Amino acid sequence: MRTLSKEELKKLYEEDFPLWAEINLQLLKEKAYHLVDWENLLEEMEDMARRDLDTCISQLARILEHLYKWDNFKSLAGGKYAGMDWIRSVEDARDEIKGMFKEYPSLKNKLPLELERAWIRVQVKLRKWLRRNRYNPDEFNIPEECPYTYEEAMNRDLKKEVKS
Repeated sequence: MRTLSKEELKKLYEEDFPLWAEINLQLLKEKAYHLVDWENLLEEMEDMARRDLDTCISQLARILEHLYKWDNFKSLAGGKYAGMDWIRSVEDARDEIKGMFKEYPSLKNKLPLELERAWIRVQVKLRKWLRRNRYNPDEFNIPEECPYTYEEAMNRDLKKEVKS
């Protein structure tokens, strides 16, 4: 493989990412640190570090969304089993998060700090859900700040709240 200049390697990042990664890996193995595309490599490493946390944030948002729907929209769902899918979704999301924590223990300390970030995602989803169900989201006063604590999101037992 011919040696690429730093400029050519940076260009390759945009044009052929797998080849860019392969070449940088080879350069690292050969300890040719002066040729490595450090700028893009560090950006990719940062993205890798955030990817699993983002997965957990998405699952936390799923929990918060369904807790909020349970608390505020059960009557819209109607019927004896209203909201049961939300309960299952909360339980599934908690299991996903717990699995991620086993695989990546450092996420356990990071996720509680991301509650408001997750809530921002929930606000968007709730507004979309309301519109899909032919309601005006502006009439429901979705709170700007998350109405739940992290502990509540991870531990509240909705099954105990089901009316027989």
